[in-house]
Amino acid sequence: MKIKSLLFTLWMCCLALPVAAQQPDARNILDRAADVFRKEGGVKVVFSVSEPEGNSEGTIRLKGDKFLLETEGVTTWFDGRTQWSYLASGNEVNVSEPTPEELQGINPYAWLALYKRDYKLEVAKTGNASDNNNTAYKVVMTAIKRSQDIQRVVLYIEKSSFRPLELSMVRRGSKEAATVSVNSCQTGKDYADSLFVFDKKAYPTAEIIDLR
Repeated sequence: MKIKSLLFTLWMCCLALPVAAQQPDARNILDRAADVFRKEGGVKVVFSVSEPEGNSEGTIRLKGDKFLLETEGVTTWFDGRTQWSYLASGNEVNVSEPTPEELQGINPYAWLALYKRDYKLEVAKTGNASDNNNTAYKVVMTAIKRSQDIQRVVLYIEKSSFRPLELSMVRRGSKEAATVSVNSCQTGKDYADSLFVFDKKAYPTAEIIDLR
C-alpha cells in the first residue's frame, strides 16, 4: 500500500469546539469536526503511518481543498483541480486531474464531503489506547458499495476539541488495517495559493508526464 493512499487521513488538528451536553450521533460528530476545520484557515500536520509494509512519516499543509503533501521520496501538490506528484527516485512529475473518488485515497480531507453520501456511520464503544480513558469518540465508517476503494474507516475524535487523534482504514481486497496518527499540528497558517502549485523552476531537470 503506497503512502499517499493512506493519507485519506489527516484532517483538521489542534482545533477547538465546545462539546454539547448530549451525546451526538456519528453524523453530528463528523459534521461539527468538518465545520471547525473549514474555519481554521491553513493547517500544517506532521503525521506517522503504520502499515503491514512498514512505518513512515510525512508532513502535509492544507488550505481548504488545496494541499502540499511531503512524504519519503514523493512530494504532491494539489491546487483544487490539478495535481502534481514529484517522484525523487525517477526525477519525474506526474500531472493529473484526480476525480473525487481518486482524491479519497490521496487528499486527507476528502472525507469531509464523502462521508455524507458514501458511508454508513456509527458511534462505537471505545476499546483502544486511542480512547484516552473514554475522552474520544470512536466513529466507524463502512462503505456502502463493495466497489469503493476504502471499505472501512475508524476515526478517534477527541471529545473536548473535536480534533481527530487517529485513523485506521482497510482498503478493498485487504484484511489488514493501516493506521495514521497525528504527531503535531499548527492551525491558522497564512499560506499563499502558489504553495500548492508545482514550481518548474525548482525542478529544472525533472521530466513532466502529463496524464490529463
